[in-house]
Amino acid sequence: MSGGFKTTAMFVAAAVLLSACGGDDSDDSVALPLTLDQKVAAVTKASDITGDPTTGRVLPSISEPKAQLGMQLFFTKALGGDLDSACVSCHHPLLGGGDNLSLSIGVEAVLPDLLGPGREHRSDGHEFDGGPTVPRNAPSTFNIVFYDQVLFHDGRVESLDKANFNGAGDAIRTPDSAFGVADANAGANLSAAQARFPVTSPEEMRGHSFEAGNSNASLRIALEDRLKGEDMEMALAGMNDWLAAFQAGLEAPMGTAEQLITYDNIADALAAYQNSQVLVENPWKAYLAGDKSAISKDAKRGALLFYTPVEKGGAGCGGCHSGDFFTDEQFHVVGMPQVGRGKGDGVAVPHDNDYGRFRETNEDDDKFAFRTPHLLNVAKTGPWGHAGAYTSLEAVVRHHLNPQQAFDNYDLNQLAPFVQTDNIVANTQQALDQLEALRLAGKSSLVNAELSDEQVDQLLAFLHALTDPCLDDRDCMAKWIPGDDVPDPDGLRVHALGTL
Repeated sequence: MSGGFKTTAMFVAAAVLLSACGGDDSDDSVALPLTLDQKVAAVTKASDITGDPTTGRVLPSISEPKAQLGMQLFFTKALGGDLDSACVSCHHPLLGGGDNLSLSIGVEAVLPDLLGPGREHRSDGHEFDGGPTVPRNAPSTFNIVFYDQVLFHDGRVESLDKANFNGAGDAIRTPDSAFGVADANAGANLSAAQARFPVTSPEEMRGHSFEAGNSNASLRIALEDRLKGEDMEMALAGMNDWLAAFQAGLEAPMGTAEQLITYDNIADALAAYQNSQVLVENPWKAYLAGDKSAISKDAKRGALLFYTPVEKGGAGCGGCHSGDFFTDEQFHVVGMPQVGRGKGDGVAVPHDNDYGRFRETNEDDDKFAFRTPHLLNVAKTGPWGHAGAYTSLEAVVRHHLNPQQAFDNYDLNQLAPFVQTDNIVANTQQALDQLEALRLAGKSSLVNAELSDEQVDQLLAFLHALTDPCLDDRDCMAKWIPGDDVPDPDGLRVHALGTL
């Protein structure tokens, strides 16, 4: 009986009915009550929770040549249009796979290699207003491989074949194709499809002059040519060993630049690197595997709250944060505060709201809906919310309990002083009103749970038990950060400054 994790029914059947007078037929026996561990076993079994999201998956390793090539590409500013930003600028392994900022600053940073807190937009930058230029929070790249259906907060990269793991196959829709229509160039999986787009964003990596006015396809060709050494900027002219890097990474020692240095291969290698960032060896997994001492009693009580429906006295979190990856990959309106530049939505200038999934579907019920984020390592991957408006995990939990009350008491001081908040009240209230309308219509999945302060602490203890200790071990994380032994093909590698 592995660690006591058999069904509740088995425990109850095995309980001895104790009699006050041994050997007689009296009927005053009492069934032994279930222990806390037995209760957790029951609710997790009912929800098909094993603690291990890797089951049935074929996962790449960072030691594989293609993932190593992907790491080199992830850290180079050569994929930034103006040679001042890289994928890692917003997604560093030592910053939880993100940047520890509410909203990112991609291009035109004062110090391109300064990552995380302290990164600022140049005063001579495009449309400088002192604040972040990217309108949404940078989601963590950790465990991205477990997404089967959608990537990005609004799901604009989406598997049209939901039966395949990680969107494997040729039915992936991207911003390069119409809604509901597969992109023939999407790549082998969702991560490869996603890797085609940060380089096309003027705020994230493309900049405002490189291939300005040209299509995404033209931009990608220009990046291919840059890595091949064609039409190369002066900054790259003195050093270019990308052909050797692609030959090693793709295990094609005789391949030519024309054959190997394609954006399809760039995206595939970036995906291999990101998909190798599997960080799931957390205390919760150990607990469900049989180590009943792996998590605290508060965390166990938090797990009971998490998986127990509201009508039975729980918090009902498992309805949306379902499965071992803790997400249904669906879109829900929760009314998170709207800060930053927004995505260009709203009825009044300056159009700094964000309609979320509605931007893709044009369905009224999807206005202000965003993808359910997974919760693995959630304590280490803040700030939280599509715009990073919450800098405390406790505040996020309390927001879900009562969104309107949470926003009415929202503290602007938790944000960096330059984050744009001029229209936070009007914009956020629209989302909260949408949430209320959906609730009245019976269309909202956000439950009304009333929890005590003690129960909130228990939920938080459970969420902290989802953290892989590797995140706090620099030696463990080092495998995803290129050291001096990993070739730097162009001399444009980001060497992170700041608190890292």
